[in-house]
Amino acid sequence: MLPRKSVTWVLLFLFIFFNLSTSQSDPRWAAKKRRLRNKVRTMFYHAYDNYMIHAFPHDELKPLSKSFTDSLSELGNLKLEHLPQDYNGSALTLIDSLSSLVIMGNNTEFESAVVWLSENLTFDVDARVNLFECNIRVLGGLVSAHLLATDSTDRLGQGVYKNQLLTLAEDLGKRFLPAFNTPTGLPYAWINLKYGVVENETTETSTSGCGSLILEMGALSRLTGDPKYESAALRSLRKLWSMRSSLNLLGTTLDVSTGDWIEYSSGIGAGVDSFYEYLYKAHILFGKEEFWRMFHSAYIAVQKYFRHGPWYHEADMRTGKATYWQLTSLQAFWPGLQAGNSKPFHISSCWRHCCCKLIPPYLLDHQMLHPTEKYYPLRPEFAESTFYLYQATKDPWYIEVGESIVNSLNLYTKVEGGFASIRDVTTMQLEDHQHSFFLAETCKYLYLLFDDSFLVEQNYVFTTEGHPLPVLSSWQDRLPDTYIHSNWTSLKTEKEARRTSAMSKQVCPSTTLNSWECAGQQIESACHIPDVHSDHRCLTDEECGIDSTNCRRRSCSMAGYCGLWLFI
Repeated sequence: MLPRKSVTWVLLFLFIFFNLSTSQSDPRWAAKKRRLRNKVRTMFYHAYDNYMIHAFPHDELKPLSKSFTDSLSELGNLKLEHLPQDYNGSALTLIDSLSSLVIMGNNTEFESAVVWLSENLTFDVDARVNLFECNIRVLGGLVSAHLLATDSTDRLGQGVYKNQLLTLAEDLGKRFLPAFNTPTGLPYAWINLKYGVVENETTETSTSGCGSLILEMGALSRLTGDPKYESAALRSLRKLWSMRSSLNLLGTTLDVSTGDWIEYSSGIGAGVDSFYEYLYKAHILFGKEEFWRMFHSAYIAVQKYFRHGPWYHEADMRTGKATYWQLTSLQAFWPGLQAGNSKPFHISSCWRHCCCKLIPPYLLDHQMLHPTEKYYPLRPEFAESTFYLYQATKDPWYIEVGESIVNSLNLYTKVEGGFASIRDVTTMQLEDHQHSFFLAETCKYLYLLFDDSFLVEQNYVFTTEGHPLPVLSSWQDRLPDTYIHSNWTSLKTEKEARRTSAMSKQVCPSTTLNSWECAGQQIESACHIPDVHSDHRCLTDEECGIDSTNCRRRSCSMAGYCGLWLFI
């Protein structure tokens, strides 16, 4: 006979399960999602229209002053060095918005944008840009839009499109290549679009800058038939992976000339985040087992050395010792990544009890906001993970989270001239900048959370800038069969979740759980990793996560320690 506490949990579980299973078919539920979808659409067009009126064809909108900034040369340029004199923008926000226009069904505006870019955009400009930022925003935006313009859907009028976006993308890709001309094959962080690598260019770059190029440049090679773009990105990624420590950890910054690490502390936030993301997504897009092996080893290391209860801190790549105890909005992508490669109950649950809809930097060791960094620049990662978690679980709770995000954005950041970044979340003081990723990602993921019809007919991988790239069998070395027939973001039932989980197919969570055995293989599993911080005390069940020895969900005792749920 189960203890009284366990019986209570069983009844609560059955009550929640019944309500979740019935709410999806409730007409009121569908009406609510339509209402929220339309609310996000209104948000997007408020931002987009103001950009087109006050900033286009410059790069980004300044919503408070209703003016513009030619910010492509400023992205990642914290000291604002070597700014161009005669650069007048590259319609950055328009390029970043192309796939969002398609997802929201506005083919008319998409066609107008394609025509304008075809006739006016040039990259033969004397502008020094950040390779990583230009790759994910501009090259990724063009490649994705080209694929959307040439798929089986008749989105453009007859004769309008003749691969102009691909031509622009190839021209940009060629301008990237001089950055890879280093002794290590690791690219410079900065490239002048007209003149290549400038004299005395800095050799310092980030892990993301070297390891987050493979999706866009790989797709460009597959589309043009020219392997040099993918080869350059792959050589860089392999070199970067060879520089990992014996713990399978990588630092944050390095020297592209010597191949030496500059900053040994690392985490899942700024400077590293998209490296992990691209290993997994490149495995899906191109079917290479090499990418999976890298991702699996890197993911295990993250769980071993960065995780503290439900949170993640930074650690020294050489020793695994904790360094910086800081939570940032960039880290909020991690649960979404876990949702794509893992069983639903293995998803990090820490974000579920986060009260912040707009996440600023937070010091975990002091349980306080960062004393000087209190900004929120309209970043998408929290909305992104909410979308993926809903796709993985179909838990209506994530719809409520999405609604809270939408309400917070409209309440605190919407102004007459668009949406403004927040300089200080304690005072809600605004900043005169509407980043292009607000339209490319934040609005897009919120829209897809409430209306995922775009994903029904085709499997997509979304780049770190939110640009969809279709999973095509012709691009595959060996396509994992789980991604052929069903969308990789959607796990509808427990049985289907087991079949479609890449993590469950290639890692044995526990040899004691027969249904999850992998033909007797003893492979290190992410859910076997204990929390290295044994002094961690819990407050809620959600902080306890999964038991490290048998992969079962744990609960928080009245004394503040995590134990097993007996009824699972």
